[in-house]
Amino acid sequence: MTIGWHFDNTYSKLSKTFKEEIKPTPVDNPKLIILNKELATDLNLDFSKVDNKDLAKLFSGNLLPEGANTIAQAYAGHQFGHFTMLGDGRAVLLGEHLANNNKRFDIQFKGSGRTSFSRGGDGRAVLGPMLREYIISEAMHALKIPTTRSLAVVSTGEKIIRENLLPGAILTRVASSHIRVGTFQYIAAKQNLEDLNILVDYTIDRHYPEIKSSNNKTLDLLNLVMEKQCQLVVNWMRVGFIHGVMNTDNMAISGETIDYGPCAFMDHYNPKTVFSSIDKFGRYSFSNQPPITKWNLTRFAECLIPLIDKDENKAVKIATESIDNFQNIYETKWLNMMRDKLGLFGEDVNDKKLINNLLIWMENNKADYTNTFCHLMNTKINHNKVYDDNNFINWSNEWKQRMLKNNNSKEKSIDLMKMSNPTVIPRNHKVEEALNSVNEGNLEILNKLLSVLKKPYSSQETIEDYQLPSTNKSYQTFCGT
Repeated sequence: MTIGWHFDNTYSKLSKTFKEEIKPTPVDNPKLIILNKELATDLNLDFSKVDNKDLAKLFSGNLLPEGANTIAQAYAGHQFGHFTMLGDGRAVLLGEHLANNNKRFDIQFKGSGRTSFSRGGDGRAVLGPMLREYIISEAMHALKIPTTRSLAVVSTGEKIIRENLLPGAILTRVASSHIRVGTFQYIAAKQNLEDLNILVDYTIDRHYPEIKSSNNKTLDLLNLVMEKQCQLVVNWMRVGFIHGVMNTDNMAISGETIDYGPCAFMDHYNPKTVFSSIDKFGRYSFSNQPPITKWNLTRFAECLIPLIDKDENKAVKIATESIDNFQNIYETKWLNMMRDKLGLFGEDVNDKKLINNLLIWMENNKADYTNTFCHLMNTKINHNKVYDDNNFINWSNEWKQRMLKNNNSKEKSIDLMKMSNPTVIPRNHKVEEALNSVNEGNLEILNKLLSVLKKPYSSQETIEDYQLPSTNKSYQTFCGT
């Protein structure tokens, strides 16, 4: 098959500490559900001469591409605050594919069978959660938020035992790498300084080569990762995204959003919103995402202490000073992001108060987060009487006065807003509708949803149905493991 794979596998050359060499477990009757042709083109891959039967074999692991060197990666993680030694319990990394300008991408199967890290699990995945990751990760890419992406989903022809018997599936995930905070935690827990040095150097070579010759590259790595994670979470907050399972093994060192388990998008603005069925205490609620990011980065800093300075006390002091910068970095980025959402140029001492007053009003009136900004942009949405409220009208008048400062026109402000505020997001009920339709053998609803989500900042006709918030007040999401 002349597809264009160009594997150059570097992670698999690291010592056994970092991984297990293993092949995907073959499946009975693979069937291609969806192939991301746009992403394939971006990767310089051409599947046009391969029939669906062979594509199903390829994306199930029954037929491995030439040059693949399959491994399961080792990592640890704080899961809901509790430390566990983990690893790819149901995933296999095929290798690293080089695309345009030798840009490197991990190609990984998710749901490909047991590994030594499975901890008693079956190593399999279910069709619904794999399609959810496909939908949400592609939506995030269209929203211009750093993310892993989805190349394909196949059904396996097998039934997987969860709460019920469910159809099995394998997702092909594409990432700039799968190095996580948890990867560093795993190596740090082994207390082998040589391996920790190897991981730091490997990560810098792969993601941050500009600091290779730095005087303290380990400290620079910490600061760069913190900057990337701040920007990432600010983007989540911009669009109302709730990751749902921000364990340290789900924080990628590259700054990409990774692992779309119980994730969802917020409808009515409530900072305490949680969708995940397993998040009983709101640890990973919408408003808790920034402090949890800092918590995870603190765990990352702890791993790096031996390499920041030979004097442990001095190293702890240096790392603490860096982590203490998180709040200022985050708040500055968040405030500027919210200014963009409201079309505000420059700075005004009352900006934070203006922004917070809007958020308070939205929470008190159960206003839709996405649609409120659409309303402010005069974007066509079904009119909601909530915007006739006197308090909102008074706030709007203050906002309009602020927009006119710095000699800017309303048109220029609206243009700024349109770059930050999507008119459409993956509404939870529309995602569920698409997933249910696939289970019934209908791909039309899924494809239509993906088509709408591909252009979140564009003016699209007849998409009102995709802009309505969910009416399900008890909506929950599940990991699928």
